[in-house]
Amino acid sequence: MKRKTGIIILIIGILIVSKFWIGIFTHDEFGGKDIFIKHRPIWKTFFYSPRGMSDLKLSEISTEKQNEQRLFDEFVLENRKIE
Repeated sequence: MKRKTGIIILIIGILIVSKFWIGIFTHDEFGGKDIFIKHRPIWKTFFYSPRGMSDLKLSEISTEKQNEQRLFDEFVLENRKIE
């Protein structure tokens, strides 16, 4: 019984740590999903670009989408090379 409890706690711990350090983003041009390692821990797992490949300026989209675009820029464009 103690062994099962220990294994369950270990699995839950690994899942929580991976939630903070592993991210998934949707490619802004082709729409494919890729997995990446985040450069800092954050609870958010799924990243996408609300602008996509359009020429919209950040000030032309809603505040919620601006925040999403900033996170996409920080985690995907600046700290991970898109191939």
